[in-house]
Amino acid sequence: MKRVQDIAWPVIGLGAVAVSAWLLFRELRGLSMASLAAAFGSISPLRWALAWASTALAYAALAWYDRIALLHLGRRIGWPFVALTSFVTYAIAHNVGASVLSGAVIRYRAYSTKGLAMGEVGLLVAFCSFTFGLGAVTLGGLLLLIRPDVIERFDGAPDWVGQAAGAVLIAAPTLYLLGSLLHFPAVRIAGYELTYPRPPIAVRQLLAGPLELIGAAGIIFFALPAGNPGFVVVLAVFLASFCLALVSHAPGGLGVLEIAFLSGMPDAPQANVVAALLVFRLLYLIIPLAFSLVVVLVFERRRWRALVPLGAKTVHAGDDRTRR
Repeated sequence: MKRVQDIAWPVIGLGAVAVSAWLLFRELRGLSMASLAAAFGSISPLRWALAWASTALAYAALAWYDRIALLHLGRRIGWPFVALTSFVTYAIAHNVGASVLSGAVIRYRAYSTKGLAMGEVGLLVAFCSFTFGLGAVTLGGLLLLIRPDVIERFDGAPDWVGQAAGAVLIAAPTLYLLGSLLHFPAVRIAGYELTYPRPPIAVRQLLAGPLELIGAAGIIFFALPAGNPGFVVVLAVFLASFCLALVSHAPGGLGVLEIAFLSGMPDAPQANVVAALLVFRLLYLIIPLAFSLVVVLVFERRRWRALVPLGAKTVHAGDDRTRR
């Protein structure tokens, strides 16, 4: 069964990329390179700086995911190490796709040097994934309660559907917070025991998830022209598009994110939306990936150098005993 899943998810991801690429081609076939270049040129230096600041906010919140999980596990590791590990993990996992278990291998390679066992790293990965899901549900519920009309951008449903969906979404994190405050008993699912974290941990989770999504959406918002529908709408459309891209298992959400976001922004100039999405991919995905690969190479090189002298000493000691 595991072998089937290992093959199925990449196939599903590549299929999502292929379908999205075809839809994108059909959607953008009238777009000229001149209009796209003009859209890029219209982004002012100030808005570029704000887009960079939004990227920093997003990755700082992602580092907070790991920090919160470590606090839940009762482990204390310095912020610089946690931030770098988180940055590399998410930069690679976002580009490769969800099939790599959110960078679990990279986390294990890093955190094992700080004494974490494989089981602890597995719990950390699951906790971080849950923090994102909790944040997405919380933010989605709040956005639908504030602006229920945003649901019309995807399926044309009336406002009351958005309000009802928002109330349902908000109920989940509310119950989770109550479970933490009132010390509800652990929940058993498929042989696993899920324990409610302490209230300070739960509150941090409810803040970290939305903060990361706000930062990521800010990249696109600041790359759009001043006449865009507003940050709340951009954030809502981005949240729906980003979650759809993650569910698709497409590497980096390639194509899926773009077609979903374009569908949710029919009232914005198409060339500017495409340019903003390219800025997002550049700042949030491509540049972090390039930097993280360098970090991984340096880390593995140092680990190799630390192991080689130890192996050489062992060999020499064996040679000495043989001669004696």
